[in-house]
Amino acid sequence: MAESTASDNSTLVPTDPPAETHLKDKGVEDEKEQEEGAGEDKAFPVKIVLPHGEEPIELQILPIEQIHEIRQSIIEHPNAVRYSCFHLEHDGERINDFHQVSEVPGLAANSELTLVEDPYTEKEARIHFLRIRDLIGAAGDRTDSIHGVFAGMSIHDGLVDKSAESAQETTKGAGEKTAESIEEYDFKAPSSLSTLLPRKTDQPPQTVQKIALSPWNPPPANLRQQGHLLYLTVRTMEGLDYNITAHVGGFYVNGCDNQNFDPSPKVPEKAPKEVKKARSLFSLLEMISPSFKGNYQKLQEFQNGRDPLSTFQLGNAFPSAPWIVPSSLTKHVSDHARSQEPYLLNGIENTDSLRDWNEEFQSAKELPREGIHDKIFRERLLSKLYADYKDAATRGAVLVARGEVAPLNPTEGTDAQIFVYNNVFYSFGADGVDTFKSEGGHEAARVATGKDVLGVKMVNQLDIEGLYTPGSVVVDYLGKRIVGQTIVPGIFKQPQPGENQIHYGALDGKDTVAADDRFVSVFEKLAESLHVKKHPVWDKDGKRFDLEASVEMKGLLGTDGRKYVLDLYRITPLDKLWMDGEPEVDHEYPHRMTVLRTELVESLAKFKMREYINAELKKRDSLKKKAETNGEENKEGDEKKEGKEKTEEKAEGEEVKSEEEKAEDEKVPRVDMRGFKYLLNPDAFSDQKPQTDAEKEAMAQDEKDVVEACEYLREHVIPALLKDLKEADISFPMDGRSLTRQLHNRGINMRYLGTLAKASKEKRLECFRDVCVREMIARSFKHIAAKFLKELPLPLTSACFAHLLNCLLGYSLNPNPVAQVDENLKQLYNAADLSFTKVTPGSLRDDIALETARRFRYTLEGEWWVQIGPLQMLREISLKLGLQLKAKDYAFTESAQKDAPKQPAAQPQVQGAGGNKGKNKKKNKKAVEGPAGNTTPSTTVPHTFSPKDIVNVVPIVKDSCPRSALAEEALEAGRISILQNQRKLGEDLLLESLSLHEQIYGLIHPEVAQMYHTLSQLYYQMGQKEAAVELAKKAVIVSERTVGLDASETVLNYLNLSLFLHQDGKSKEALIYAKHALDLWKIIYGPDHPDTITTMNNYAVMLQSLRAFTESRRWFEEALRVCQTLLGEDTVHTATLLFQLAQAQALDQKIRDAVETMRKSRDIFQKKLGKDEQNTVEAQYWLEQLTSNAVSIEKQIAKQDKDAFRRPKWNLPLKDSKKDSKKA
Repeated sequence: MAESTASDNSTLVPTDPPAETHLKDKGVEDEKEQEEGAGEDKAFPVKIVLPHGEEPIELQILPIEQIHEIRQSIIEHPNAVRYSCFHLEHDGERINDFHQVSEVPGLAANSELTLVEDPYTEKEARIHFLRIRDLIGAAGDRTDSIHGVFAGMSIHDGLVDKSAESAQETTKGAGEKTAESIEEYDFKAPSSLSTLLPRKTDQPPQTVQKIALSPWNPPPANLRQQGHLLYLTVRTMEGLDYNITAHVGGFYVNGCDNQNFDPSPKVPEKAPKEVKKARSLFSLLEMISPSFKGNYQKLQEFQNGRDPLSTFQLGNAFPSAPWIVPSSLTKHVSDHARSQEPYLLNGIENTDSLRDWNEEFQSAKELPREGIHDKIFRERLLSKLYADYKDAATRGAVLVARGEVAPLNPTEGTDAQIFVYNNVFYSFGADGVDTFKSEGGHEAARVATGKDVLGVKMVNQLDIEGLYTPGSVVVDYLGKRIVGQTIVPGIFKQPQPGENQIHYGALDGKDTVAADDRFVSVFEKLAESLHVKKHPVWDKDGKRFDLEASVEMKGLLGTDGRKYVLDLYRITPLDKLWMDGEPEVDHEYPHRMTVLRTELVESLAKFKMREYINAELKKRDSLKKKAETNGEENKEGDEKKEGKEKTEEKAEGEEVKSEEEKAEDEKVPRVDMRGFKYLLNPDAFSDQKPQTDAEKEAMAQDEKDVVEACEYLREHVIPALLKDLKEADISFPMDGRSLTRQLHNRGINMRYLGTLAKASKEKRLECFRDVCVREMIARSFKHIAAKFLKELPLPLTSACFAHLLNCLLGYSLNPNPVAQVDENLKQLYNAADLSFTKVTPGSLRDDIALETARRFRYTLEGEWWVQIGPLQMLREISLKLGLQLKAKDYAFTESAQKDAPKQPAAQPQVQGAGGNKGKNKKKNKKAVEGPAGNTTPSTTVPHTFSPKDIVNVVPIVKDSCPRSALAEEALEAGRISILQNQRKLGEDLLLESLSLHEQIYGLIHPEVAQMYHTLSQLYYQMGQKEAAVELAKKAVIVSERTVGLDASETVLNYLNLSLFLHQDGKSKEALIYAKHALDLWKIIYGPDHPDTITTMNNYAVMLQSLRAFTESRRWFEEALRVCQTLLGEDTVHTATLLFQLAQAQALDQKIRDAVETMRKSRDIFQKKLGKDEQNTVEAQYWLEQLTSNAVSIEKQIAKQDKDAFRRPKWNLPLKDSKKDSKKA
């Protein structure tokens, strides 16, 4: 029973919907092309011959790989770590690094490639030094301005250690000892932040005490002429200091010291005798330090103890920054080379990092895309480019926000200032020049920038040949929104008299309109994909222009001859019904940028297509019936005539279809779709002024179509979502991110949160309503905080964050919080706007209620601030504002503050949560009572948050990087093949898709995590459990590092991993992962989330498999409690859980309780489903068995016959249990 129940319940685990893919007619051709390419692209071995007589190494390479990728594989090989500056030769001929393997003559399986060392350049010497420094563990901690503290961290390895300990315990004892080793879970215990913290591990072994650049750098001109590149200083573990010269020929110890400059080769007296010149710094370190080799081996063993994915460097993805960071692990250590890294990475002139981003993007888009190899190379290059640009643009945006970049127009107002940094053009997401004055000013400009990036992303996804977009990011940081774009050639060019700077679309507001014919062809393709109708617009003089896109969308012919599309914030029509408002709402919406989502337009187009097909089929049926009534004679005459015409139309050599083929065609109704088009006018309701009656009539029809789309959203999409949630067809969102993703996938704008909350009155939708209300409050708080932060200097932002959080979440501990502003900083920034210090809990609540009413048209009920979970709200706010907080037990109430010192943290060795709280409080008191000049005297009253709790603030970034169409097509083709029972082909296509994902995105990327997740489920369904477990572990680690330690995707991946492990016979290990997922759930949502019913049910089944019957019963009871609380006591779901609980009670020897519970289950089934329904009959059978055998069971219990209930007659039939589990 245990295994079947767990397996059946796997269908209940919430799963993300697969990403939408649009398979066109060419999909089959692509599939064939991939199959053919797969045969050609098989990996084959080659031998790499190393210099100095070392053992050759073997590598598996692919024909589509480039030589520089093989070079990177060699550099990362354990036996070739000392090489970084070299080239490869084949048959004595040097190979170009950018050639593909297939282009190298004679290179085949078992060929030899010779590694030939090259002379160092300054750049190569810097790269070599950085690589060796990282390799030997001497890099220390890095302070990153955009990624944050502990970015890209994974805590999976800590759970692996726990599971290893559990496995040892299980091995030592069996049977009853296994059951006794299961700890009793406290369901009422509050969520602990220690769940998000890594386990404390030993420090890695040191290989050197210090390694850095020497203060004698750079080499003087005369020595540079002799080949000197860098000077280094090293202190070995033996305590000896060495100065090293990096020469074009290698590295050697020189005679320099702190006072004397002597870069010539000179070995100190204390140095080992075998010290000499070495080609690699690694080899030289082995010579000068006897303990280096042994310590390096220990370091490798230490690092190999972790999963490689948890330490692998992120390439094409932003690492996730945790919102809570361990205070005990944030110690800053001394590292001489940390401040030297900018020079080591970019050189003296900083030329290594300067790139022409726009030219790189557009050149990559122009690469060939005919063959499969071309597509892979093109998409991989674009993915890398987008990632590099996102990183560089975000770094520049942070500097702009901090005021560290000089504006190009310093005399303009702050909001109108523009910047150029690292070849990226920056501007603020504000209405500095009154462009959006009529649309809502700053609010409209802010929304427009976000919509523009989404529009650019969509155009990039469509990948229309001949149409170009600038690289774009939007960065929210400390209340400021900054837009970073690549510099389009000609964007700053002053137009000649009579010329327009923009060649297509509106300029100067909407007074002037341009319609260059050169843009029509590419804009037609774009309009067709976006369901945009070709429509007229009029300039200020009433002159008509027929445009293929919104008048706001602009086309610019760059000086490089490329056609660029700009300002993509209005690619869909306005939401007219929302703009009209509601009678009961007094507050005006902040702006008029209320456009419909593209997902909604796509959904409505499919809906209209289905209507069209149904109408055509209905018309065809009616015509067929009408034809049948005309008599057999006329019908035969028509058929002969049609047959003759069709035969004449046949091309030469083409055969007429046989009668069997005609009959087969008649079975499948076909509809000519050429007559269907669904298009909308994006400029409807945008103050266009038609001139003639015909134009006015056409505009009225366009407006009617737009209103119909708005009604479709309100009357179909939103009710369908609520219906699916109510009937448990989809999983409930856990937090704001999963809610946003769920709504956006269905085309619902976030402004409808209030509408959704008001429509979620039923008990079953209480969870959904709570998440919606929490999201509205968090978003309102974000907007309020941004107003205070926008003009605030960086050193004062922590005090602002702490005070606002105290007003919202710490009012129970201190109803009158006072802002803790450093007096010295206050005097230093005497012109700063410190209006946040005047905020009180009451005024903040009023502001949040007002913002919620304005933005979501929802009235917060009663004392809403009491009902929100403080920890969950703190998490939502931190994720939206980019906060990284110190890990500790935050006292939200006075009772929690009193109890805090008495309660140690769950993992005191990891964090300073409970154990360090007393220290933190003492430090706070010292800060108040000691150097009182730095803080206001009123802070003697306890506060939940202090400025020191704000560890860091990371930027929130939106990018325009598209998904890989090639990888997704392979995935979808694999799915379809498996559904069509073509298992072997399906598996091959799935593996091909995984390979494409890893090649294009890199190993650490959210899309790769999603691929691991999808593939693990497919392998599990196909019965390949070990492969499913391995992929599920990868999905966990990659999702932790890229989307978050406590993201909903991570929770889902942990639950799947737990389920797969249980089915693989590793229930003890599975319990650890399932418990961790539930602990994460508590932090994310709080207790009693509807989807936890399934998880708790699975957990109980796993406990049964370990014979922990008492604990299993407790979990079933908790699952039943949650189900009765959320769904009611008189439902089929409750009856199913009562049925399972009765079984658990019987196994736990609580026979009388089992009889009573089974009776309740039977009664509900009978009432809801009928007396003869299968579930009712099964419950009745169990009830009779339990009742009639109660006496014998009591005797068996007395004899302690623990196998009494393992007889087959006590097990549910597999098909029945599946049915019951699915209903749960």
